[in-house]
Amino acid sequence: MSEPSEELSYRALLSVPSYPRAVAGAQLARIAGQMGAVAMVLFVLTRYHSAALAGIVVFLSIFPGTLFSPFAGALLDRHGRRRLIILDFALAFVTLVLIGVLSLLHLLPVPLLLGLTVVSSITAPLSNVGLRTLYPILVPRRLWERMNAVDSNGYVVASIIGPPLAGVIVGVAGGEAAIITTGVIIGLGALVMIGINDPETNTSSTGNLLRDAWDGLRYVLRNPTLRGLAASISIANLANGAVYIALPVLIFQRFHQGPPVVGLLYAVSGVAGLFTTTFFGRMNSQGRERAMLAWPQMALLVPFAMIAVAPNVYVVGAALVLFGLLVGPVDIALFTIRQRRTDPAWMGRAFAVSMSLNFSGVPIGSAIAGPLVGWSIDGTLLLAGACCVVAGIMPLVVIPATGDFAEAATTPPATPPVEAPPA
Repeated sequence: MSEPSEELSYRALLSVPSYPRAVAGAQLARIAGQMGAVAMVLFVLTRYHSAALAGIVVFLSIFPGTLFSPFAGALLDRHGRRRLIILDFALAFVTLVLIGVLSLLHLLPVPLLLGLTVVSSITAPLSNVGLRTLYPILVPRRLWERMNAVDSNGYVVASIIGPPLAGVIVGVAGGEAAIITTGVIIGLGALVMIGINDPETNTSSTGNLLRDAWDGLRYVLRNPTLRGLAASISIANLANGAVYIALPVLIFQRFHQGPPVVGLLYAVSGVAGLFTTTFFGRMNSQGRERAMLAWPQMALLVPFAMIAVAPNVYVVGAALVLFGLLVGPVDIALFTIRQRRTDPAWMGRAFAVSMSLNFSGVPIGSAIAGPLVGWSIDGTLLLAGACCVVAGIMPLVVIPATGDFAEAATTPPATPPVEAPPA
């Protein structure tokens, strides 16, 4: 039997100091995030009756944070993670509650809604990147696959709980109640994060925030793996962003169902993802990451095509089960290869830029899908599937086969940034 210090199990992972508490705080925020993504679209569709406006709101809820991400990464590397994560959670709590309350008072014109959405978006990289870079600092490298499975399954669990909860609240009490509830849950996440361990890391810094942010952007653009991930995942996320708009419109218009059904369908996809994420999280993914990124993404064309031609809501549900099963290995491969091929001293800045570039497809896809669904819901879904095929081809073409950093890489790189070893 292995010594406890070398045990490769989920039990060993949960015994890492501060890790369970960090996961609990993150889980509350992710449930709120999944609720908010659905609740905001349903809120706009039911209150303002505009798919185009819903697309704009989703765009503004993400894209400003993408622009801020290099600065967020520099701040995380220079000032630690816990306080900045809590700051973002607190700001999200305030803005979401304010949106809900103002709407109930009939004091929320569209420009104010868009302005509050932008404010909430700007600091989002502080928590998204802060948590993603905190985990590999807290957890030994030998447990990274399991750590990433827990991390990915955290999103899956959030997708099981958040969307149905949002749909039910919207259906029963209205969109405003769903938005306020979302804010309260993320506020609880901020309280849980207070007091967790925030280890210091060796970080190369120029002492100038603007220069550090620029160096982080250069690091990602010069790292062939991070650059390749940005090309692949951002294209795949064009499809995900489109689905945020197309799926509710499809359910409302074609099948004449309400918000609870939309939430339930998202949950079905999440349940399916639990199985493959846990399975692939138990495997050593080293050397297999490109295949795990490529083939499942190409196969996502199938569920998108199924949804486009679905004669009833049950076929849509079956397609979303397949979608969830395919996403599991992609998440594990994405998280692990990025951790392995990023110098630890640059994780804050590199992850901030990398994650934002990867996620940039979501707001763009939503913004495009808003008017596009007015032309054709089926055409929008088929275009989303085509994006997934292109995204699946990219890892095999642009991501190097090798380039991991040594496990003991703890010394800070010299300025200018160190590049990942070439393939």
